[in-house]
Amino acid sequence: MHKIVLVICLLLFVQYNDEPVMSWHDNYRLVWNDFKAKPKYTINAVAITASGITFGFSIRESDNRVISFSTEVHAHFYPEQSWYKPESVNDHVLGHEQLHFDITELFARKFRKRISLLKTTNDVAKRLREIHKNINKELAAFQNKYDTETDFSRNIEIQLSWEAFIKKELKKLDYFKSVD
Repeated sequence: MHKIVLVICLLLFVQYNDEPVMSWHDNYRLVWNDFKAKPKYTINAVAITASGITFGFSIRESDNRVISFSTEVHAHFYPEQSWYKPESVNDHVLGHEQLHFDITELFARKFRKRISLLKTTNDVAKRLREIHKNINKELAAFQNKYDTETDFSRNIEIQLSWEAFIKKELKKLDYFKSVD
């Protein structure tokens, strides 16, 4: 007898059940109208991009053995949690925010690549959760490094080098890009 076990795991910076999301697409760039939340004037940031990776998997078992598994990994932007201060931003800042979303996509691709290397074994669910946990940690550290090195977009030269680097890294993992 075959049994299907479905496990949904979400890795998000912010998640609400009915919150609208935008999936990453290589032919779409964020615009300020995508940022729907009210700006927070109590913090120094001039814009916040809320993005994250949504992850789910299902496992098929037969006679208490895992016989197959499938996964879904998506890079999402959360408009209702993203905001900007209109008087303090420009196209350069928008480019910085876009790159945060692109970095989320980069790590979604890395996640998919790691999943593609997994063999179907009885502990595949545990291994998927471990990869998920690790990718989340790596993504958070990478986003922080990006903000630190670019001084939150203020270092234009470094910002441009990050843009080139992320573009190159996305290209390397093009096989694993988000598709609908």
